[in-house]
Amino acid sequence: MPATELVSELEKCAHICHECEDACLGLIPHGLARGGAHAGDEHIGMLIDCAVICNASHSFLHRRSLMHRETCRACAAICEACAEDCERIAHGDALMTRCAEACRRCAESCRRMSS
Repeated sequence: MPATELVSELEKCAHICHECEDACLGLIPHGLARGGAHAGDEHIGMLIDCAVICNASHSFLHRRSLMHRETCRACAAICEACAEDCERIAHGDALMTRCAEACRRCAESCRRMSS
C-alpha cells in the first residue's frame, strides 16, 4: 500500500475509533438513567472498556505509531464484544442500537488496520 494511502486509512480508522468512543461514553448516562441491565456493572464496564481502547487506538493511529496493529487488534475484539452486549439488551432502544452500530464499524475498521 502506498504511503499516502496508508496515512489516509490510518486517519479514517482513527476517526471511526473516536466516533465509537463518543458513542460509548454518551451511552453511559443513558444506561444509568434507564436502570436495570442498562445500568448494570457488566454493561457499564463494557462501555468504559470500549471507550478506553478506542481512545488508545485513536491515539496510536493518529500518531501513526508502528504499534497501532496491536491496539487495533484489541480494539476490534472489545468493540465486537461491546456491540454484542448492546444488542443483547437494546430491546428497540435507538441509542443502544446506534452504539452497537458504531462499535461494529470500529471493529471492522480496526480488524483491517491490524492485518
